[in-house]
Amino acid sequence: MSERVTVIGGGLAGTEAALTLAGRGIGVDLFEMRPQMKTAAHQTDRLAEIVCSNSFKSTARTSASGLLKREMTALGSSLLEIAQHCRVEAGMALAIDRDQFAAEVTERITSEPRITLHREEMRTIPSGGSVIVATGPLTSEALADSLTELLGLEQLFFYDATAPIVSAESIDRRIAFEANRRDEGTGHYLNCPFSETEYDAFHDAVLQADLYPLHDFESTSFFEACMPIDELARRGKQTLCFGPMRPVGLIDPRTGERPFAVVQLRPENRDSTAYNLVGFQNRMRHGDQRRVLRMIPGLANAEFYRLGRVHRNTYLNAPRMLDGFLAVRAEPRVSMAGQITGLEGYVESIATGLLAACFTADRVRGRDLVPLPRETMLGSLMHFVSSYEGKKYSPTNANFGVLPPIPDRRKKARARNEEMVARAEAALETWRAGLTEAVASFPSP
Repeated sequence: MSERVTVIGGGLAGTEAALTLAGRGIGVDLFEMRPQMKTAAHQTDRLAEIVCSNSFKSTARTSASGLLKREMTALGSSLLEIAQHCRVEAGMALAIDRDQFAAEVTERITSEPRITLHREEMRTIPSGGSVIVATGPLTSEALADSLTELLGLEQLFFYDATAPIVSAESIDRRIAFEANRRDEGTGHYLNCPFSETEYDAFHDAVLQADLYPLHDFESTSFFEACMPIDELARRGKQTLCFGPMRPVGLIDPRTGERPFAVVQLRPENRDSTAYNLVGFQNRMRHGDQRRVLRMIPGLANAEFYRLGRVHRNTYLNAPRMLDGFLAVRAEPRVSMAGQITGLEGYVESIATGLLAACFTADRVRGRDLVPLPRETMLGSLMHFVSSYEGKKYSPTNANFGVLPPIPDRRKKARARNEEMVARAEAALETWRAGLTEAVASFPSP
């Protein structure tokens, strides 16, 4: 095949798109600006480097994230296959060794003969040929300006944050205990339990900590699922207890009772030499951050491999710009993928890379595009991106709220979720069975 596709961005969405296109026999020019240009969040020059949590979320059958993963696996996701190979124990969550994952994705890209990797900044959208823009939340200023010119609309901005990572050896195991909430799965979460007095002192310390200022933007707009703890603490004294520090489903073996609050620690790698403070992204200055986090029971002598920080995210007003196949309405040869579409989360980013590549492959081959059923999680996410009708478009993760409701609303939430999962699985199977090699580039059943 003579036509090549340009993929801009070597993150999760871009590498998934490149591998998907190559797997369908299409040549790819993949552009990644690192290490020529650094970002505020990345630390290496590896492709698909993960800068926040190392969790790809739940694999449970009746969870929205679990449903999304199964649909993507059915469609041949390369990065989910690699993630399974790099998995570390984390209960029902698909947590990965981030270094191994990035190394394996980089090796897969560089060893694929149909992919040419260009280590340089793409400052403008190419004027011809098929293009997938997957530049993620840290799109360079030059390319953001080029997108603005192409789309005729201003960009939207919000802030995201990364959580601290602590050395395993510095955790006091006499206090921190191993358990999953409600005994789900066989993972190795560590839990740092608070008494009410300890929690009150910790909450006050968070409120008094000096914060790094946010620069270059007039307002602050955090994505709710990545809300820094310093912002949550300002919403009320009990907010953290109902958020990342909720103690539900945990019993402190020292007391035989449920703690007033907990901080959960998740393994960062297979050897469990480092732990991520789950949900503890923040923008406290580093001196104050070390002091405050060492108030967590079990972390009095904590050694931090990484401290929390805040960085800029960029996303588009996708419903005004994109169709249901992730293509720019005004310029269909250009598709968007990753967090720039307004879908938040690692797996969601990979999903958009997978779908953008499959739809682009169909366009290149002159085939009719076949939308995914709305009953599937993938189909509903595409509907959300292209057809959201609310007053303000803002990022979302995979969740059962984007799926069409089931007729019987009297059922309890778990029963409704189970029915929606069964309906989605049946719809995807029917959709795939109706595809032929002459219709679409998705894998046949």
